[in-house]
Amino acid sequence: MKKYIFSLISLAISFGCIAAFNIIGSKVAEDGTLIEPFFLIPTAWLFVLIALVSAFVIKVSPFFYKSKKHKIS
Repeated sequence: MKKYIFSLISLAISFGCIAAFNIIGSKVAEDGTLIEPFFLIPTAWLFVLIALVSAFVIKVSPFFYKSKKHKIS
């Protein structure tokens, strides 16, 4: 569990971005422009991607180390 801490933190940050986007909300200004924290949506997807890639690398990397050890011995 300790090795997945980076993935879990990235996933928690992404959930935080989504929650912040919903809490802040959006509104229309008097001049008709839309005011919303749109930057939080791609940021959340970026952190989801980081979490998935890091979890995949952590899960797959022992297979490469095992195969190299067997070839050397």
